[in-house]
Amino acid sequence: MRKEAEMPEPQPDAALLEEMERTAVTLADLAGARIAAALGQVLSVRYKPGESAHAFRDPVSEVDQDVEKLIRTLVGERFVGHDILGEESEERPGRGHDIVWAIDPIDGTTNFVNGFPLFAASIGVLWRGRPVVGAVWCSTSHALRPGVYHAREGGRLRFDSQPLELTPNPQVRRRLAGTGAPDDPSRLPYDLRRTGSAAVECAFLAAGLLGVSRFQTPNVWDVAGGIPLVRAAGGQVLVRGEEDWEAFDGFLDPAAPQRDLRSWNRAVLLGEAGAIAAMRSAGW
Repeated sequence: MRKEAEMPEPQPDAALLEEMERTAVTLADLAGARIAAALGQVLSVRYKPGESAHAFRDPVSEVDQDVEKLIRTLVGERFVGHDILGEESEERPGRGHDIVWAIDPIDGTTNFVNGFPLFAASIGVLWRGRPVVGAVWCSTSHALRPGVYHAREGGRLRFDSQPLELTPNPQVRRRLAGTGAPDDPSRLPYDLRRTGSAAVECAFLAAGLLGVSRFQTPNVWDVAGGIPLVRAAGGQVLVRGEEDWEAFDGFLDPAAPQRDLRSWNRAVLLGEAGAIAAMRSAGW
């Protein structure tokens, strides 16, 4: 009996992808303007509940909440029926929809509330769990100014709508690696940096400022906006499996398709293929 050909995986419409990228850039810009305007003010800050050892480790400012409300409202008006996954609210207006907007209104809130000027606003769009659009406003950039890194699946990496392709200086013998966990730098071929923002690190990876980065337990909204940037720049994205790193193909778990995206937090390794190989060989 002849085996029937497998049906190709449905893909989002190219025009829709382009429209969502434009909207994500607009939202990231609006978020950045709100964040910049609030920097230096006396903000209302609360802390998420947690274990005593981690007390006061996960702050939320009034700006986080205001920015997420703004983005939720605008997405709901522009894309009726789309789902929204945000860090600050558990409301899911379109649960079960193929398209999910993953919002991190301020990634790097601890930096922000302390006035340390390194943070981001991240907008990611998922198609059936796969990140296909990303826009990340960063408080600083390769150009030494705020701006939005953005990309869509099949498109180019851009910074403030301009194509971006940076070439690292070949005379720099030890490049930088972002890490969210302590490591012994003496045994690694890269110098380590901790930015306090997964979204910033993804954007900096895409721009060539970092060679590789690892996040231990990110949430979907931490990396959903950054993964399309890294891929558009030619980088790889791996997730930690039961025994080793494996290719990332989306946030949905085929073994548990009904599992809520909010519970996803697998370790992620991103960057240039050579950098990933070098760091894995050194024990990452």
